[in-house]
Amino acid sequence: MSEAGSGLNPDIGSRRGPLWFLAEVTYRCPLQCAYCSNPVDFANEKDELSTEEWIRVMREVRELGAVQLGFSGGEPLVRKDLEELVAEASRLGFYTNLITSGVGMDADRLARLKEAGLDHIQISFQAATASLSDDVAGRTQFEHKEAMAREIRRQGYPMVLNVVLHRRNLDQIDEILQMAADLEADYVELANTQYHGWAYVNRKALMPTMKQLTHAEEVANRWREKMAGKMRIYYIWSDYYEGKPKPCMNGWGTTFIGVNPDGRVMPCHGAAMLPGPPLPNVRERDLNWIWNESELFNRFRGLDWMQEPCRSCDKRFEDFGGCRCQAYLLTGDAAATDPTCHLSPLHQQVRDAVESAEEEPRVMVEQPLILRNAKNSKALREKFGSRPKVADAETME
Repeated sequence: MSEAGSGLNPDIGSRRGPLWFLAEVTYRCPLQCAYCSNPVDFANEKDELSTEEWIRVMREVRELGAVQLGFSGGEPLVRKDLEELVAEASRLGFYTNLITSGVGMDADRLARLKEAGLDHIQISFQAATASLSDDVAGRTQFEHKEAMAREIRRQGYPMVLNVVLHRRNLDQIDEILQMAADLEADYVELANTQYHGWAYVNRKALMPTMKQLTHAEEVANRWREKMAGKMRIYYIWSDYYEGKPKPCMNGWGTTFIGVNPDGRVMPCHGAAMLPGPPLPNVRERDLNWIWNESELFNRFRGLDWMQEPCRSCDKRFEDFGGCRCQAYLLTGDAAATDPTCHLSPLHQQVRDAVESAEEEPRVMVEQPLILRNAKNSKALREKFGSRPKVADAETME
């Protein structure tokens, strides 16, 4: 095996440990969001790490140098031991972030998490109205989310909202930002859908028109001016529409390490979908070996693996060839240039998808959502295997 990090940008370094650790402590979730980034076949994964195993994992990744820890899922509040995990992470010196829907939270549990040492909370919203929010999430939950957002602020946390944008809620952008202002948000992340996981399966129903995207950005810019010094607003475009890929986790195997509920280790959120050897598991190997020696973490480290046009592109030190999962989903080759890049020989696939989204909105809205739940997960796995491609809603019965 070649040395880990061969061909890396020298500004990044070849053997440093991860800085950011994502603990996906469960795939269980009370919501069924149609754009969820969890694996489409999540229902097949049931053997979650125990409290003791997660504590060992946190100690090992802290020894590697990670400083920031995100508790994610699914819905991490489903774990009854979350306070214990937060307390150990705090003791180890992590800056801790809870990424949550707010469902399953109440004032008492929030107080316990704060006492355990939780530093930061990001709460997600699906829309600015209960009807659309409940439609996208598959459950009545909007009023509870609002109440929990206010409680988070009341207990002294900064108010950080995340809203995933797509065809069905982009026209509510003004109302979404008014909601954020009413909740006294400090930070608002308006993240246009990236088409992985369940969002890829629902791509036909979620992709917006360019008019929607540009109008939403114009509204966000007006709100930036209006709320300057009070609320910071981040508007993030989808790779499909920018014509250039985003760097995969700041470079594969350089900054990020994640662990699935069952102990499989990931160099990016979606790596479980990629073909090749199984993901290494913390139940079988320690994280030091996984980070430094495993085939998976060395697979796309550095630049030597790149194909043309990435190999000779001046942007290779910035985007690292783009997203490996996106490349695989769109081309069948995880080492291909990310087709969202306008230089990719397969970029027309992305252009075709964008152009198809320009159809009459009525046609697209009638496209039903495939909600993220165990029934649909099992059905998709049976139909498409563990790595489903885009599925038309009419194929789900």
